[in-house]
Amino acid sequence: MGKRKATGKGDRLVYSEFGTPDSTEDAAIEDRLPAEQKIIVQASRKGRGGKTVTVAEGFQHAPATLKALLKTLKAQCGAGGAVKEMTIEIQGDMTRKVADVLTSLGYKVKISGG
Repeated sequence: MGKRKATGKGDRLVYSEFGTPDSTEDAAIEDRLPAEQKIIVQASRKGRGGKTVTVAEGFQHAPATLKALLKTLKAQCGAGGAVKEMTIEIQGDMTRKVADVLTSLGYKVKISGG
């Protein structure tokens, strides 16, 4: 929980340890059409203890749109996944399947790596 100090003057926030509670950083990102985006899909093991993860990066969407896209990819691949810093990670080596699903949704997809 964030630390806050109150003054005697209304709801004015004097100190917050984790930024402002109603920051609008996520709202600043515009959704672009899938045809206007170039997505790079690759399998990666770096920093994951040897576990393979399929990473799709290059999205220019709002976080809510990315979460909906993640749900679609997880259902199609039958695997878990997460959204991290405007990239989508799907567990396992699902490079071909993720690329096929994204292509069918209208994205321009390039598979990186072997």
